[in-house]
Formats: sequence, structure tokens, C-alpha cells
Amino acid sequence: MRNGYRIFDADTHFHASAETLEPFLDPMLREMKDELQTREFRTGWAGEEMPEPYTHLYRLGSEGGWGAAPPRILGEAGPRPNAQRHFQNFQGFTFPTPGGSDWDSDVRVRDMDEEGVDVHLMVPGAASGHPDPAVDMAMLRSVHRQLDDMCSRHPGRLMSLILATARDVEGSVLEIKRYADSPWAKGVWVSLPVDYPVDHPDLHPIWAAADDAGLTITHHSFATGYPGYRDLWDNPFIGRTASHPWGAMRMISAFIGAGLLDKYPNLNLAILESGFGWLPFWMKRMEDQVHYMGYVADGLRTIEEYMTGGRFFAGIVIHEGEQMTRMVSEMMGDHVLMFGSDYPHAESRFPRSADIVLGWDSLGDDRMRKLMWENAARCFHLE
Repeated sequence: MRNGYRIFDADTHFHASAETLEPFLDPMLREMKDELQTREFRTGWAGEEMPEPYTHLYRLGSEGGWGAAPPRILGEAGPRPNAQRHFQNFQGFTFPTPGGSDWDSDVRVRDMDEEGVDVHLMVPGAASGHPDPAVDMAMLRSVHRQLDDMCSRHPGRLMSLILATARDVEGSVLEIKRYADSPWAKGVWVSLPVDYPVDHPDLHPIWAAADDAGLTITHHSFATGYPGYRDLWDNPFIGRTASHPWGAMRMISAFIGAGLLDKYPNLNLAILESGFGWLPFWMKRMEDQVHYMGYVADGLRTIEEYMTGGRFFAGIVIHEGEQMTRMVSEMMGDHVLMFGSDYPHAESRFPRSADIVLGWDSLGDDRMRKLMWENAARCFHLE
């Protein structure tokens, strides 16, 4: 709690190292452990230099997208000789405490206490992309075991998402059912192969399992690949600026346009770290395109009903600021936006993320309480 406000941080991250996953490793992965690739974790999630001996992260597949090509600085004809991407610049004030994003849940909770945050929703990282989908699924089972153990050490403070993959729908459904009643499990996040749409009929068993369990379908944008990396002219500035909003724009369009919120009436839909100032524009544009273009499910209600009717939520990003938060709240209602910090990543303002947002006085007390706690509590069924 900070300044009398309970705080639910709806956008934080956790990625267990290979060393942390070791006790929880799926038998299939344990048998093939010598074949699994890892990389040294030399640079921390906020850009800090990690001390030796380094921990390691699993790598199951190739890393593609716009970040894979040598970067080109805008205004120059091509990449400079030996050009490489540099890590993002930390936007906070003090690096998060080592271990909080990996092996030490006590450290993470101390960081939460320093910021005045009551609950972290942790978006879990998991290696993926192995040629054999069964290996990806085994990794998800391993990550879930580790999350179950970690969150049980701080019940009510650490919460997370059940990971699913379109490459193994049956296995994903089993994992949803296995952890649906776990106190930490607040949503489902589905990994999609390239060119696999989120509205594909084969994914219906995942949505049905989440609907039965009352779990929120959650999208978190990342920078790799979208929009199509060939469109971004090898420039990380363009890539990072465009990728996060577009990933969520596409997800909202497909999920709502396919009628999935009608077919599964218990589902909430949440987007995280995707920007939010574009939401009113996209809502209005989608409504126009439903009538102008079509190619959507029959019998849809208005897009505004879906996006303002109490089942759609969006995490804020701090850099969009007070005026943008007020504008979106006035246009869509003050029940949509949720506080999110991006801890422990470089875009967080640790340890002042909550303090910065609490300083947005023009929002007023009631709207601030909804932003900092109540909306996320409704989105993820805390209350």
C-alpha cells in the first residue's frame, strides 16, 4: 500500500534461469538435458551487468524478428560495420535487486514493499520454438511447477499466468485444468507460431477451459516480429515503437471480431505493455470496418460494447502519462485501465513507478483507486 492506495501491478515479469528450473524440470527435458541449448545471462533485465558466475537461460529455437538483423540508424543507408543492437536504456532510478526476477522470491517481495506494491502479476518467460512441440510443452510444465512453488511462498502477493501453446492444444488444456484452482493462476497466455491466428477454431478448447475456470485471456506484446519485420527497415526504433501497440491491436481485432467474447461469456480479455492511448481510436476504427469491410463473425454487438462493457482491460505504460490516462478514461470509462510498471525490465521506473502514477493528481481519488487496484482486481477475479 502507498499513500492509502492498494496497488496491483498488472505488468511485471519473471523468467526462471536454467539453474532455478533444475528441480522442477520435466522428465522429458531431464532425459535430453545435454541436448538443450542455453546462453549465459550476462545482462540483466534492466540492463545491469550481471556478476560471474553467470546463470543461464534455455534456448529451444532460433530468435527472429526485427531484432535479429544488424540495426540501421535512421538517416543512414545501411547498418554500420559490425553493428549490433545495444540493450535498452534503463528508465528507472535504481536497478531492481538481483534475484527478484529469478531465484529469490523474498527479494522480489522486498522490492514490492519498497515501491508500495501489494500484488505482482508476473508474466512468465519460457523458452519455446523447438522443432518438436512436445519439448515446448515440457518446458511449459516445468515453468508451471516452478511458478507454483514460488508463488506459494508469498500467497496473495505473487500471481501469474498459465502458459499455453497453439502447438499443443490438448497439453495446454491439461495444464489449465491442473492449475486453474491455484491461488496464483489468474489468466491464460497463449503462444502462437508465426502466421497462426488467435481466432483459429483449433484453439477453442483453450478458450473453453479458461472460460470454465474463470481465467482471464491475457495478451502481452513483445518487440520481436510484429508488424512484419520486413516492414521495419532494420531499425529498432521503428520496431519497438510499432510492435507493442500493433500486437495488441491485432489481438483485440481478431478475438473480438471472431465473436469469442460472446461464445465464452465468462472470459475477460486483458492487454499488457501494449500502450493504451490508441484504444479509443482503434475501438472507433474497428466499428467502422465491421460495417465497411466485414469479414467478421455474424451477430456481433458494437465494438464499443465489448471494449467498455466491463470485460476488457488494458495495462497502462507510464510514459504515456497523466493526460493520456485521463483522456482514455473519459472516452471509455474509468473501469478499463490498470496500473503496470514493467518490473524488472528496463522500461520500469523502479523504485518510483507507483509514486509517479500516484502523483497524477488530476485523476482524482476514485479514478486513482480504480487504476491502482480495483480494475485489476476485477479483471483477474480477485474480488
